[in-house]
Amino acid sequence: MNEERLKELWEQLQEIVLDYGLDVLGALATLIIGAWVIRKVVKTTGKRLAKTSMEPMIIPTIKGVIKIALWAALILAIVKQVGIETSGFIAVFGAAGLAVGLALQGSLANFAGGILLLTLKPFKAGDFVEINGQSGSVHGVSMINTTLKTPDNKTIYLPNGAVAGGNITNFTLEPKRRWDKVFGIGYGDDFDKAKKIIMDFLEADERVHKDPVPFVRVGNLGDSSVDITVRAWVDTAEYWNVNFDMIEKVKKEFDKQGISIPFPQRDVHIYNEK
Repeated sequence: MNEERLKELWEQLQEIVLDYGLDVLGALATLIIGAWVIRKVVKTTGKRLAKTSMEPMIIPTIKGVIKIALWAALILAIVKQVGIETSGFIAVFGAAGLAVGLALQGSLANFAGGILLLTLKPFKAGDFVEINGQSGSVHGVSMINTTLKTPDNKTIYLPNGAVAGGNITNFTLEPKRRWDKVFGIGYGDDFDKAKKIIMDFLEADERVHKDPVPFVRVGNLGDSSVDITVRAWVDTAEYWNVNFDMIEKVKKEFDKQGISIPFPQRDVHIYNEK
């Protein structure tokens, strides 16, 4: 009885091998060859992208997406090859993808924002920018967030979704920048003399561009001062040096020439009523 049972099992095993053995071997061969092809495709894609002007930080992400897509296609092909219905697998993959997408909605928005930033390149590492009210030098851009370093060495992490959808001001993108300043003098002071002092400093400074000609005019009559508006073009790299030097020079020369720089004042009148 046992021998008959073993013989029956052996015959069933032979039938299974004959029916599915070739499919299993074919699936195994497909897996080995497919893995080799995927590795070659991903490697070749990375090399070609590296030769383009694409941001280097985005290349690993693109390679990862291509690798996942190819492996998903390979698995579906193997499943179909062994005779299993693929519609069920596709439904499972779709449901899993939907669940993951809903769970990681914010992260996916940041990921998409990172792709957009690395593709459009509104700034690069080292640029001084203002993003949604936060200012600093760009320290790096990952796929999730953008890192800024403030002048006082603080680190700010901004989610890429908000960065890509927000307002970005890049102060160092252009090679030159206009220096705008307002100097207030007293109403009793000689504003022509004050204008000449400022213009002389601008013309003598080699860092200040002479074309276009610096602009020095009375721009406003304030409550406590006559405001002199100054506009001059400088190299972006020299902007802050010119700013601090010019303020210091003008202040010292105004003091020497007896030109006052007023500050807001309030007159208080006291009446003695009997």
